[in-house]
Amino acid sequence: MAVCEITGKGKMYGHHVSFSQKRTNRAFNPNIQKKTLVVDGKKVKLNVSAKAIRTLKKKGLLKK
Repeated sequence: MAVCEITGKGKMYGHHVSFSQKRTNRAFNPNIQKKTLVVDGKKVKLNVSAKAIRTLKKKGLLKK
């Protein structure tokens, strides 16, 4: 299952709503990317959401 290892963001559930307003189940998956980050001087591969990558770049914790 796709879960961000930093924020814990995962799959959410909702409905497709057609023109006739019939509701059918669907899933909203987060945009998960495999990213290599340096943690305590060691390279670690993490599954990170795109939003978390943007936040890390903004805070200066990730090279642009």
